[in-house]
Amino acid sequence: MPFEQGPSTSTVETQPLLKETPPSYNGVDDVAEGSSPDPEPSPPLLNNFSSVDVAWILAGLWSAVFLGALGTVVATLLTPIGSDFNKSNQASYIGTSYLLSLCCFTPLYGRLSDILGRKGAMLIALFLFGTGTILCGMAPSMEALILTRALAGMGGGGQVVLSTIVVTDLIPLKQRGLYQGMANILFGLGAGIGGPLGGWINDVFGWRSAFYFQTPLLIFSATLVTWKVNIQLPFEVQNQPLHEKLRRIDVLGSLTLVGTVGCLLLGFSLKTTEEIAWSHPLICGLFVASFICGVSFILVENYWAPFPVMPLRLITRRTPFAVSVSNLFASMAAFSMVNIALLFEDSFTHSYFSAVKLYSAASSGSHLLPHSIAISCGSLTAGWMMRRTGKLYTLTLVAAASSISANVLVIFWNENTSPWHLWLDIVPQGFGMASFITTTLIAMIAGVVKEDMAVATGITYLFRTTGQVLGVSLSGAILQAVLLQKLRMRIQVPNSAESCITVPAASHSAASIPDLDPRWRQAAVDSYADALRAVFIFQAAMAFLAFLSCLPIQENPLP
Repeated sequence: MPFEQGPSTSTVETQPLLKETPPSYNGVDDVAEGSSPDPEPSPPLLNNFSSVDVAWILAGLWSAVFLGALGTVVATLLTPIGSDFNKSNQASYIGTSYLLSLCCFTPLYGRLSDILGRKGAMLIALFLFGTGTILCGMAPSMEALILTRALAGMGGGGQVVLSTIVVTDLIPLKQRGLYQGMANILFGLGAGIGGPLGGWINDVFGWRSAFYFQTPLLIFSATLVTWKVNIQLPFEVQNQPLHEKLRRIDVLGSLTLVGTVGCLLLGFSLKTTEEIAWSHPLICGLFVASFICGVSFILVENYWAPFPVMPLRLITRRTPFAVSVSNLFASMAAFSMVNIALLFEDSFTHSYFSAVKLYSAASSGSHLLPHSIAISCGSLTAGWMMRRTGKLYTLTLVAAASSISANVLVIFWNENTSPWHLWLDIVPQGFGMASFITTTLIAMIAGVVKEDMAVATGITYLFRTTGQVLGVSLSGAILQAVLLQKLRMRIQVPNSAESCITVPAASHSAASIPDLDPRWRQAAVDSYADALRAVFIFQAAMAFLAFLSCLPIQENPLP
């Protein structure tokens, strides 16, 4: 029996950000000016699917989400892989290629699911991820491994986006935050155990087995998706021949979007990983190519694409625009905090705890446990409160403010900071970020008409994943720039040869600090503290921009 829907009490959203006449989508008029989006019709839960069916569907979808999060197994495999191929200097590109590919192709799955159906799009994502993962285990060279990891990334982002889209189809809007919170817990669990699990598998079976062992879970997910995910598209789309459906794919828009995001993120990544100057022709060329592709993308989407992969009429509206920009800044702050300032890949090479406090790797990692627990609690708490109150605006602002408070607290860490501060100051960041991404996703879904929900979900994940890469890249560039400046200022050796050895060794790995000459050990620690404080200030600025960006979000009813 369909869920009943109460009357709308939301404030009217009267103006788009850019003046334009919105086109219709599949024959359905967009939201009229002067009226708020109609709360969506009742989803098909209990209409076409029993509770048992929904449980099986969620098992198939969330196993794929868990599998995608297990990609962190690669983090602990970089050293053995680099040694095996005798190319340790290229090992970091294994993770970079996956993340760049994920960012580029994630937004395409929203529109693809509207054309080929939820099942068809999900099976494509699982096929790409599974094929890439298995080929990673068979890779004969480092270059082949980097390419196959990129292939896996093409499907990895789709698994997360499409699971959210299917839950949107099945679960009433007011309860979706709770379900999204449960999915976030599984994602966090997969990401958390991926590293230790990869290390154990490498020690026992070898690094190639870390890719092969994912196959059973992949088959389980694909089987359930094939068997149970039978969500019907609109009649006019469902009954079209396959070649007609394929003609609806916005190929030119997809290519220009991938070029825009890929060139931009690759430029920032190369700047950080290779320590190339901003003025280098390669970096400048990538940014110019990104700009050209971006302008081309806007022209294609606005004038030529009959079914645009990212409708400008959608992204320029008040709530979708605010959600997108706020997710970009919030992800930059969050992933800078975890990946640069606190962990930095698997070896803790630039971690605050290892570089400034000189803790062991195990002790440094243990300081993130409260943060991980807070992430799980934040998602569930946000979902529960939205289900109970039907409101999200105040909760979103509180979550954003919580992230700001954590980023401000860590700025004041110093040699006299008490241990309990080091354990607890980052907790509000984990709790706030988890709540924020849950509430803003629901705000995006509630702020558009039903026909745009899949595309809007893809847009949200695009800005979120782009923020992840930009946050890590920019904070890494800030850290290296400040660190080198401080090291050169503090380590001034009359014998220039000694200085040339000491500064690079300290700047590339905090693990070398205990082995430094006692004269320079404290200088290296102080330099890392200054550099990380600059990163913390950058994070706080991004968190504050995220708070400002979410202020325009509209409070729509959650029926």
